[in-house]
Amino acid sequence: MPTGVAIQDAREQLFAAAERILLRAGPDGLTSRAVTAEAGCAKGVLHRHFADFDTFLAELVLDRTARLDDQAAILREAAAAGTGTVAGNVADALTQVFGPVGVAIVALTISRDGLRARLREAVPTGIPLLNPATTMIANYLAAERERGRIAPEADLETLAPTLIGATHLLFADRQAPRPEVEAVERTVGAVLAGVFQRTSG
Repeated sequence: MPTGVAIQDAREQLFAAAERILLRAGPDGLTSRAVTAEAGCAKGVLHRHFADFDTFLAELVLDRTARLDDQAAILREAAAAGTGTVAGNVADALTQVFGPVGVAIVALTISRDGLRARLREAVPTGIPLLNPATTMIANYLAAERERGRIAPEADLETLAPTLIGATHLLFADRQAPRPEVEAVERTVGAVLAGVFQRTSG
């Protein structure tokens, strides 16, 4: 695309290009030149929309993290209806959270000091994606506790981050085959063992 020619929806096109690079080459392959080349636009387009590359990356992470709202809504509906099993619902949700893009986003965040500095302006503590995912799981477990499918004494503030950490370890190696759903369910079931009520597990 010639220099100076605007592209439609430049922000989303640049984000989509960055995602493709992350999935193909990992965080090390993600540069401003690589992103604009992948998007098929002039190098200046990125800097017309973002103050610098770390700002671009921070907005990418926050934009993709916001998509967790859809998964949270699915979990809320499952809890309200009392459908499926608790372990199955959590395993399904975390498999979505740690999809290829989610895993790449976590790796990107951990690998770049400048990006984390930008993100701390919006999210003072923790790691974007992991923090809201932890909240999503804790809220779901709380809803299931209210329905009587999780024991009243269950320590959700400990269980939710434990589930996030244990599941992330299953998916963290981008080069390895993705784990089967059954493996995720076994991990979730092991973490939640002892807090299921009746036959909800």
